[in-house]
Amino acid sequence: MRGAAALTVIDCRFDLADPAAGEAAYRSGHLPGAFYVHLDRDLSGPPITDHGRHPLPTPRQLIAVFSRLGIHPESQVVAYDALSGGLAAARLWWLLRNMGHPQVAVLDGGIKAWRDHGFGLDATLPAPVATEFPGQFHHAHVVTLARITPALSLVDARDPGRYRGEHEPIDPRAGHIPGARNHFWRTSLGPHDVLLEPDLLREAFRTSLGTLPNAATVHYCGSGVSACHNVLAQVHAGLPEPRVYCGSWSEWSRDPQRPLALGPESVLNRQE
Repeated sequence: MRGAAALTVIDCRFDLADPAAGEAAYRSGHLPGAFYVHLDRDLSGPPITDHGRHPLPTPRQLIAVFSRLGIHPESQVVAYDALSGGLAAARLWWLLRNMGHPQVAVLDGGIKAWRDHGFGLDATLPAPVATEFPGQFHHAHVVTLARITPALSLVDARDPGRYRGEHEPIDPRAGHIPGARNHFWRTSLGPHDVLLEPDLLREAFRTSLGTLPNAATVHYCGSGVSACHNVLAQVHAGLPEPRVYCGSWSEWSRDPQRPLALGPESVLNRQE
């Protein structure tokens, strides 16, 4: 082992309304030794595998990012952000796992929890020692648009109002993919925006879905970010790791010929 060098801390702070804000906040103060990744620049890529608002990066892009950060097979990565529950951090967590690097965790409660526990921030910008990240992408955990069918067990991570089509602040059309059920990602959080304990997470999933999600479950959201938080919650609950439709509603809703559903899910859709 490489001792302290085996710990890699990554700041994922990002503001959808102000894409430069997260990096500016990082430069003002971050966890000691933390490096920064940008949701748009580092954790998203050109629309090759999907055409959502946060397209999935190519394996080559991810290898370049993780090599630049100095991540090697012995690295224990800890990701954090300032968003409630760790949305951007969950995206990094999911990407690393899908590149064959399971030694990655999300700091529960993010930078707020760090400061609430009395720990300070550092404005020093560390210089990572570049490596050759050896990962390979696991395509089994990714579902693309062409593979979306009514037979899939789809779970929508957006808030219930967007799921029902009552409002749509970002994407071309309101509603959800027909047959999808709704498990709002914030349902997995308890007080102080930390993840619920595993038994409570399983109870929350069962309440939302009428059953427990499994390896065949496909999570999606608006652009493939909060869906990763649902995956994080499912794995933390001790359940099999599911799949993600990264294009999500931002891709699905672009084509007016694709069907959509409005209102609450049908009781028929809940029968397993």
